[in-house]
Amino acid sequence: MLGKLYLVATPIGNLEDITFRAINVLKEVDLIAAEDTRHTLKLLNHYEISKPLISYHRHNEDVKSDVLISKLLDGQNVAIVTDAGTPGISDPGEEIVKEAIENNIEVVPIPGACALINALIASGLNTKEFAFYGFLPLNKKNRNSVFDRIKKEDKTVILYEAPHKLIKTLEDILEIVGDVSCVLAKELTKIHEEFIRDNISEVIKNLNEKDSIKGEYIILLDLTNNTNNDVEDDVIEKSIEEQYEFYKNQGMLKKDIIKQIAKNKNVHKNEIYKLFIDN
Repeated sequence: MLGKLYLVATPIGNLEDITFRAINVLKEVDLIAAEDTRHTLKLLNHYEISKPLISYHRHNEDVKSDVLISKLLDGQNVAIVTDAGTPGISDPGEEIVKEAIENNIEVVPIPGACALINALIASGLNTKEFAFYGFLPLNKKNRNSVFDRIKKEDKTVILYEAPHKLIKTLEDILEIVGDVSCVLAKELTKIHEEFIRDNISEVIKNLNEKDSIKGEYIILLDLTNNTNNDVEDDVIEKSIEEQYEFYKNQGMLKKDIIKQIAKNKNVHKNEIYKLFIDN
């Protein structure tokens, strides 16, 4: 008989934010796979749970997934937990779920805390539709690609960001997306829980006045009235020459204009470059 893979949501701060079911599952499984065993041990000790722990994080996910699948195939029940919140949401969990499904292993979600949802419901922004982008890529090209997608959204957008990168990310949003309405959610469920609600420019000003920026942050952007989509559609319908003038008036460099027009027309940039080689 195959074991079951449990995805157990844990508190994002306050240790009381865990369900009775989650506690019972952690008591009953054969093995707990934790993002940080030291962090998880504090939670287990708090609830007097004693179970074997195995490290399971981003850097060993491939290797440890095989180990865990082997144990599940042997009939052991395994719980996946992360440092905080729901496994698989900007945390380890996604890969082993895919492998478990391929091996016909039952995957059981044990619901609970999720930082992005709690930030959203208390933000005051539109909750009917939202787009979650998690942590932005470190690679500049990939990061810019994500921003290109974000600026075309017409719903609430949610991001995670580390404190030492927060201001730079907000400055990028201001430059690329605009001075939109923003909510920062900090240290949810913890002693220093805080919500900052204002336009991006004012939020940046507020943060720059602080002595230091600490804690985990969630960035929520109100793009429900975003007009960037309409602007892009209008531009794409223009002729190549009209597009060139439009982007030129936006202050873009010639090489960047050519790349953008090529993207709009879905052709190689060399085709556009030839048209403007003498300009």
